Amino acid sequence: MVGHHEDEDQPLMTESERREANVGLDDVVNSDRHQDGSHRQHGNNATTTTDAGHPDAPLDSSNGTLHVEDESDPPTPRFVQDENAWKRWKWVPYPVRRMIRAAGKWSKGPTNPQPYRIKPFFPMIQEYPLFLVDKFLPTVKRRFWVLFFYFSIWLITFVLVKRQGTMATEVAGWGQPQTIGCGASYWGSGNSCGVDGNDCRPFGGSGFAFRCSANCASYQALNPRAVGDQEVLYQPLIVGGPSNDVAPENATYRGDSYICGAAIHAGVISNANGGCGVVKLVGRSQNYLSTQRNGLTSIHFDSYFPLSFSFLPDVHCESQDTRWSLLAISVVFTAVLSVFTSSPAMFFFPTFIGVFWTVGMATDPPTNRSVTALFSNIMGKFLPAMFVAWVMYDKMGVRRTLRGLTAQIEKTVLWLGACWVGALDNYTLSFIPIQRLNAHDLNQQPGAKAALSIIIIVLIVIVATQVWFFRQEARFIKYIKLYAIILLGIIISLVLPGLNLRIHHYILALLLLPGTSLQMRPSLLYQGLLIGLFINGIARWGFDSVLQTSAALQGDAQKGTPLPTIHAPIIDLSNTTAVQSNITFTWDKSEYMQFDGISILVNDVERLRSYFNDVDANEEFVWSRNKTLGLPEYFRFGFMDGSDSGDYTKAGIWTVDGEWVEMKPGASKLKARSLREDGVRA
Repeated sequence: MVGHHEDEDQPLMTESERREANVGLDDVVNSDRHQDGSHRQHGNNATTTTDAGHPDAPLDSSNGTLHVEDESDPPTPRFVQDENAWKRWKWVPYPVRRMIRAAGKWSKGPTNPQPYRIKPFFPMIQEYPLFLVDKFLPTVKRRFWVLFFYFSIWLITFVLVKRQGTMATEVAGWGQPQTIGCGASYWGSGNSCGVDGNDCRPFGGSGFAFRCSANCASYQALNPRAVGDQEVLYQPLIVGGPSNDVAPENATYRGDSYICGAAIHAGVISNANGGCGVVKLVGRSQNYLSTQRNGLTSIHFDSYFPLSFSFLPDVHCESQDTRWSLLAISVVFTAVLSVFTSSPAMFFFPTFIGVFWTVGMATDPPTNRSVTALFSNIMGKFLPAMFVAWVMYDKMGVRRTLRGLTAQIEKTVLWLGACWVGALDNYTLSFIPIQRLNAHDLNQQPGAKAALSIIIIVLIVIVATQVWFFRQEARFIKYIKLYAIILLGIIISLVLPGLNLRIHHYILALLLLPGTSLQMRPSLLYQGLLIGLFINGIARWGFDSVLQTSAALQGDAQKGTPLPTIHAPIIDLSNTTAVQSNITFTWDKSEYMQFDGISILVNDVERLRSYFNDVDANEEFVWSRNKTLGLPEYFRFGFMDGSDSGDYTKAGIWTVDGEWVEMKPGASKLKARSLREDGVRA
């Protein structure tokens, strides 16, 4: 307290005295700091050997100065940072933003991603073929000539076996058998044969030697076909045939039956190998039976039809379907190539070419008149298919999957085996009840929706696993962007006016293929299967458009046109004086003025085609029959638009007793493949 008061009692100093005092004070302070530093330096040197290694020893500041940042502001809280990062998205709730941020962080994958590589099981065994190649074919020149001879042997063998399959013995009196498609028939559906069937004559006294390929039993009507009051769908159109106590050669089939299917049903040829025979027109027949023979069930028709056919017995005709031999050749050659080849390009492109030509020329060929026509067809598809093959190899992940792969047996079993399964989908995947992936077929085909649901579930599981693997390789974001673009394209295609999106299986393969660009065993399996599906789709059907008009997509399905309203018929039955019974139909032509006329089918044969504005236009239709007929008759009615007919009504029945059974609501099937549409005319 005293010192304090003494200070306060001191007189004020002048400015010059204050500066001198400050200078003296600075000197004293600097001197004290120097002495303290010397003492500390001496103390540090004395304790270096004892305290330097101690965890609680003070920091050594003799070699520098400890710098401390002077941050006047405290750290920014995390939630404030998040708010600043989402200034433009403040309207998005914070939990949603947090989930999006977490998903984005997860999508980037690990900080040190490693690509997957297949380590072969039993590497000494699987890599031994490569060791043999390196030992006996060390130079590129030797390998080139070995591959040249290998591919030459493959090609020559394939051509010779295929040539053997095109040969058939001539049938005495009938000549060389004519190759026909599995859906060939004498009679077209609806009114395609004209009034009274005049465009499909002759009805009898004619015939020809035919030849069918294997597996024609699987050829089915993909849209309803009218047979009397029945509608045939998703089964071979075979009407009639032999009963159990009648010889096959004495049985008759209705003229619109598939000839090859009927020949299998009658036992003339086999479904496994095909064959040849002679079909002969026998004119009008009636009471076609329904029988089950050789794995096929024919359809019953209890009335008459103007054109029928049967098969001649004891015909000596030899032919051979070599599809299975050609398949075996290609499978063996591709398997050997796969085992002894490590180069992705040397394995992929020869395999693609071999599988493509095997499918197109043997296992699932398109309809053709001759081998030369078939070769021309496949060649036209082959060149653009090879360009797509290069894109798949170089840009869609095939090379990445196969590069550096030394698991030769696993590659052969998983990739090549799955490729053949996909390429043979007309056999391997035919059990799936989905013929075409569109809404119309899914609604009308039994089991299609359930099958599609199962397929979608399986795809979701596969996609989820592939997403995880892509994320582990830090490639997920790249591919999710690609599929976002694809999804946008699909959405745009769905909303285009006048066009319908149709996902063919070759399109499906292209869409899913980038998602297999991983060197993993599941990816080998998926990729091979998709390549096989692509090959089958192009070799069999070609590059069909992904966007189709309703008419093109509809094919031979119902058109959805209005149906004529038929008044109750007037029936005049026979009596003791009248031999014939009559039924008279009338209609209101002013109901739908956009149509030009009306067409009437009796027992699926057009019997009237009348145009409303003709001078002698029919105002009614009178149909007569003999009282001794003893058979029902089936009537269908449809409008005409020019020379094209619309949908027909379901069948009304004039019974044996002369009663009229009214048509059920809705349309029956009109159009389907005819013999001309299959490329053949008997």
